Amino acid sequence: MTRPVAPDPDDLTISDPRVTANVLAAGAVVWRWATDGSVEIAVVHRRKYNDWSLPKGKLDPGETPMVAAVREVAEETGLLCHLGRYLGHITYPVTGHRKLKRVDYWAASVTAGEFSVNPEVDVLQWHRVDQVMDQLSYPMDRRIVRSFLRLPPDTATLLMVRHAKAGRSERFTGPDEQRPLEKSGREQARALVPNLLAFGAAEIFSAPPVRCVDTVRPLAEALDADIAREPLLSEKGYAAAPQEALARVRSLVSAATVRVICSQGKVIPPLLDEWAEIDGAALPSARNRKGSVWVLSIAQGRLVAADHLDRALRHR
Repeated sequence: MTRPVAPDPDDLTISDPRVTANVLAAGAVVWRWATDGSVEIAVVHRRKYNDWSLPKGKLDPGETPMVAAVREVAEETGLLCHLGRYLGHITYPVTGHRKLKRVDYWAASVTAGEFSVNPEVDVLQWHRVDQVMDQLSYPMDRRIVRSFLRLPPDTATLLMVRHAKAGRSERFTGPDEQRPLEKSGREQARALVPNLLAFGAAEIFSAPPVRCVDTVRPLAEALDADIAREPLLSEKGYAAAPQEALARVRSLVSAATVRVICSQGKVIPPLLDEWAEIDGAALPSARNRKGSVWVLSIAQGRLVAADHLDRALRHR
């Protein structure tokens, strides 16, 4: 295999949290099941750099990392994918510029497509997980693959959304359950659609309040899907029966279908805290702001990873 003849900037990881990247990119560990039941990972050859790497690329203006990851995989490999577990990010200096690039990565399962040579990639190879490390040109790509290998590849995904902005309750004269989204909330609801679809969102459930249902209505219209009401996942329902509410959420996990649940601010944090404690999972620190999303990864019935999308949804 051809290796770079000189040290590449990708070898220079910067982990200092005070360092801010000004070039944003996204990519994926694209995986599939081989005929013998093993897992294979896609590695691409870039003619411009004469290297072997994971598919990735820069965000377009107005694009989020999740949408960019799916688009870049499709452009470089011809494969359509759904994102799964978040694998972390790398940050490194851009050669010849006083800039830093940040690349966020997700696991991505193939749903359709076929590779063809394109302006960026001339070869795609699939390698078993016990061979892929030797095929990658850069240590940072290997670091992302190690993150992928820490958990089973085929985790089920459940997306939990806090409803979008609905204005102050004291300014609404009707019943609180009828309080609608404000203009910025409606914009948030529309912006959620491509990001939820990047994870393969297919079925929708919501607490009954109008602001919850309307948050996922644009997604329902895009999918031509119904929105199932879940009274246990409203603040009143959860307060009356928290264990039943958690059991209901866990029952909605499906290996075959990515489901979206929209709920409220006094439901999501305590419910997830309880779930994580039961299963021994770690939750990242999160403000759980309106319009944010939890991406939950479940393996064999256990919550094994969680990622909170908030700032990532606001990249502009």
